[in-house]
Amino acid sequence: MSKEDRSSISRRAWITTASGVVAAGLIKTQVDAVELPTQQAPDVQPVPRVPGRFPSGLGQRAPGEQPRRQFGEALSSASRTPLQDLMGIITPSDLHFERHHGGVPDIVSGDHELLVHGMVDRPMTFRMADLMRYPQVSRIQFLECSGNGGGVYSRDRMPTDITVQSLDGLLSTSEWTGVPVSTILREVGVRRGASWILAEGGDSALMSRSVPLEKVMDDALLAYGQNGERMRPEQGYPLRLFLPGWEGNTSVKWLRRIEITDRPTYTRDETSKYTESLGDGTARQFSFTMDAKSVITFPSYPFALPDRGWWEIKGLAWSGRGRIARVEVSTDGGRSWADAQLQGPVLPKCTTRFRHLFDWNGSDTIILSRATDETGYVQPTVQQLWEARGPNTSYHQNHQRAWKIASTGEVTFGLGELV
Repeated sequence: MSKEDRSSISRRAWITTASGVVAAGLIKTQVDAVELPTQQAPDVQPVPRVPGRFPSGLGQRAPGEQPRRQFGEALSSASRTPLQDLMGIITPSDLHFERHHGGVPDIVSGDHELLVHGMVDRPMTFRMADLMRYPQVSRIQFLECSGNGGGVYSRDRMPTDITVQSLDGLLSTSEWTGVPVSTILREVGVRRGASWILAEGGDSALMSRSVPLEKVMDDALLAYGQNGERMRPEQGYPLRLFLPGWEGNTSVKWLRRIEITDRPTYTRDETSKYTESLGDGTARQFSFTMDAKSVITFPSYPFALPDRGWWEIKGLAWSGRGRIARVEVSTDGGRSWADAQLQGPVLPKCTTRFRHLFDWNGSDTIILSRATDETGYVQPTVQQLWEARGPNTSYHQNHQRAWKIASTGEVTFGLGELV
């Protein structure tokens, strides 16, 4: 290779970013960091001289790639997605977060029925085979529990040793497949004056929520597919309601009944739960939309940066109001902000991955991100949420997240350093 060729390749290896022009070989990413405690890299193995495995009926992950959900063991419990371990925006189906109120029921698809009744011209019962004959659609969109992030909201509850998974793991993104609810409601004929529905699940808790008819007719799905396969039992198999961009509990799983009504039903699940107590003594109910949010997934606890220099900050942003329009990153505790790069595709009501180059000089610092969606809504600080809602609310905590990088390279949750 000539000197001119080597020079050409060297020039092509440079990367132009919003942060400037940096030699590609000097950029460090998550694979260069370590999790505490530091682990030694395994020795390089020799090339095998014997044939590998034959094809099989079901694929599997490589032995060294075994991400896991973080879970509790109570019936009314949850398991959290390892956001820090994922790539792109799609969450593998077996890592999609769970949130149950009465455990996962065992339902046979061929036996399951959906009753649609109430203020309709033709009450009907649909079996799964009936629903799957209607034209289907597929959409890539996020689902998030309204309690996501609750572990770092109170002034009295600002841990430093919390992971991204523990913090925001009640978030996942899938390609959802099903029938628009509007198609089925046109089939049964909604009567004049109807304005709400009641959606009821088939679990032991009979989880049920009131949903405005306007939302249902807009973009709600009767979902039975997820990421190219039939939905898994913990996600609502064989049928769930899916309401894009709205708090996860409204996307009722194991859906068995839809009643068309002219008012909210005020069920147990939307009065004793999912109603927010505000600082002025009032309550915030039917706060459906998940507002714009972002989180830096790297660097985050328990990673440690082994040396100073250029590092790639990366994370996820999302909004129930539509597309993410902008993500900004601060590497000096919020004193200044710079635009991060958004990685396509940027879809409505879907997670968007962002990246930003950071030249760490080895000093203590705090990094943050803030998202802006296409409506102009900007992710607030935790102080702004405290002022608007008080310190004791349990839901919709979309404030900015912060990570502290110590001079040793150790990364911990850093919001407590700013409040």
